[in-house]
Amino acid sequence: MTSAVFLDAQTMGSDISLSPISRLFNAWQSFEHTSPEQINERCINADVVIVNKVILDAQTLSSLPQLKIVAVTATGTNNIDHDCAATLGIKIVNVQGYAAPAVAQHCFSLLLQLAGKVQQYRQFIASKGWQQSSYFCNLDYPMMELHGKTFGVIGYGSLGQATAHVARAFGMDVIISERPNASVVRAGRVAFNEMLEKCDVVSLHCPLDENNIEMINGAALQKMKPTALLINTSRGGLIDEAALVNALTNGTIAGAALDVLSQEPPVNGNVLLDYCGDNLIVTPHIAWATVEARTRCLNILSDKLTLALSQ
Repeated sequence: MTSAVFLDAQTMGSDISLSPISRLFNAWQSFEHTSPEQINERCINADVVIVNKVILDAQTLSSLPQLKIVAVTATGTNNIDHDCAATLGIKIVNVQGYAAPAVAQHCFSLLLQLAGKVQQYRQFIASKGWQQSSYFCNLDYPMMELHGKTFGVIGYGSLGQATAHVARAFGMDVIISERPNASVVRAGRVAFNEMLEKCDVVSLHCPLDENNIEMINGAALQKMKPTALLINTSRGGLIDEAALVNALTNGTIAGAALDVLSQEPPVNGNVLLDYCGDNLIVTPHIAWATVEARTRCLNILSDKLTLALSQ
């Protein structure tokens, strides 16, 4: 008999079925969320533990002698202690490529709102500015046309590539950034600082690691055009958030749209959420989360688990 436990099923929403993965097991338990103190009790008899963001550190993994597979309903697996899992012979299974269409769509949803000054014009309507106008339109908030602008991609995996494809469809010139502080610029890429200087839009799609924490800092923002827009649908820690607030306040860049923050959920507050300017959009880490993407995620994970269980 193979048993499985899903520790934070709430992260997949209540509008899709977990049957693609639950049907693989003779014994199945699913919990909406799990605190660190509840992990051992819930997983002690499980062959497979499924998580999204629950942390399985070395101490936790070592306390689960029956555990054979950790499955992550996401691409990133930084919440799992890989070294300990390898030592214990525990397989780690994750999902890649499932969210590319959704992330590209959300990235451009954010960008189009910034470029089209949607927030400003919504407020204009709400304050009855149009209703009281003597003219058929309003030009108080100049909009940016994306065609012919330069779109810089930092992180050219499946998400970056999908977003670049959409950028080209808008008639934008796409350039791919080399890693910050790289000693060699690979063919087809542009040095990081040069990319910042050239781009009208900079879009982040790279994983967060010790080499790129707060790579978009005060110095990087100063290199960008004052008309440039910054989009982050990757990880909040890639940006120095206080420096971004300063840049938005002082007009160092024209605007930013973020789907991620350095701490999620921001239970201790965040300087970006305190910022009141209309040149910032923040959404709650939803770029990946269309119904279709979440369904794909479970289907791909089902295939990977089927393979892992057969080995």
